[in-house]
Amino acid sequence: MKIATWNVNSIRMRLERVLPWLEQHRPDVLCMQETKVEDELFPVEELARLGYRVVAHGQKTYNGVALVARQDIAEVARGLGDGGDDAQARLIAGNVRGVRVVSVYVPNGGTVGSDKYAFKLDWLRRLRAYLETRCDPGQPLVVAGDFNVAPEDRDVHDPTAWAGEILCSEPEREGLRQVAAWGLTDAFRRLHPEPGFFTWWDYRMLGFAKGRGLRIDHMYVTAPLLERCTDVAIDREARKGKQPSDHAPVVLTLREPGE
Repeated sequence: MKIATWNVNSIRMRLERVLPWLEQHRPDVLCMQETKVEDELFPVEELARLGYRVVAHGQKTYNGVALVARQDIAEVARGLGDGGDDAQARLIAGNVRGVRVVSVYVPNGGTVGSDKYAFKLDWLRRLRAYLETRCDPGQPLVVAGDFNVAPEDRDVHDPTAWAGEILCSEPEREGLRQVAAWGLTDAFRRLHPEPGFFTWWDYRMLGFAKGRGLRIDHMYVTAPLLERCTDVAIDREARKGKQPSDHAPVVLTLREPGE
C-alpha cells in the first residue's frame, strides 16, 4: 500500500502536474494540502478518470486539504471539531483499506512572535488534543501533510541562518514533538537518519536550484504501521520543470498485513 502527501499549492493550477504524477506512481492514497479551492470546484471528474475518488475540505483562495484514493474513503471527518476557531480548512480524515489517514496543513505562522505564530502554536496543541480524543495509537494511522516545521537542524540546509526563525523556532519544534509524543513516529527519519533531505524550497530564494531547502512535509505513523513500513521517499523530480509546487511529494510504502 502506498500513501503519499503533497502540498500542491493550488490543485487547479497544478492539475496538469498532479494527473501524470498519479498515473506514474499510482498511490493508493494521496493527501493534498493547500488546494486553494472550494469543494464544489475541486476537479473531481478529472481525477475520477484515473480511477480516484475524492473527499475535500476546501475554501476559496487559501488553505484546503483533500484525500484522493483508489478505494472507497469511509468515515470522513473535516476539521478539528473542537469548538475552537476552525474556519480555516486545514484537516481532513478518512479510512482507506483499514488505515485511518489524516491530511493536515499546519499554519505557516508568519513571523515568530506574531498573532499568526501564536495561532500556529495553538493549532499544534489542538492537533495533539484531536489525536487524544479522536484516534487510537494502537490502530493503523497515518498523519501526513505540510506541518510547516523542520523538526531538527538536520532538516535544514543552513541551521545557523535559520536558527530561531519561523519553521525552525524551538516552540514550533516542541509543539510538533508533543504531537508525535501521543504515539506517532516520523517514518522518514526512522529509515533515513542522515541530513540533506528536503521537501520544500522557497520560490523567492531560488531555493531548489541552490539546494536551499527544508524538510517540513512529514509522514507520521502509529506503531502498527511502522512495523509495515518498507520505504519513505521524497520525489524531488516532481519539484522540477514548468510551474511546479514549491513542495515535493513524500511517498510511504507499506507491506500488506500478514506479509
